[in-house]
Amino acid sequence: MVHPALNPDDLALIAPKLSQLAKEVLFGDIWQRPALSARERSLITLAILASLGRVQQLPWHIAFAQQNGLTREQLEELFTHLAFYAGLPAAVTAVSYLPAREDVAS
Repeated sequence: MVHPALNPDDLALIAPKLSQLAKEVLFGDIWQRPALSARERSLITLAILASLGRVQQLPWHIAFAQQNGLTREQLEELFTHLAFYAGLPAAVTAVSYLPAREDVAS
């Protein structure tokens, strides 16, 4: 059975210490280090999640990547590039989580 990713509020209810560590260490420290921008960290994170098949985390991190300045087209390019390093199945699975293209008629 595949479970959807937990949002930060639900994680805090289910596993308070894990939530605290993610908030304080991961997002409060690691994501704030100046050597890489948030945009670069989002690219790295999405590549790793897609490569390892951690698809439950993709929707949240795709939205976060867009907040960090990545466009839908750049995310599509990331997953296209990934196909040649992590495999076509990983790339196709990852792009299935992207929002619909605005330039495609319904």
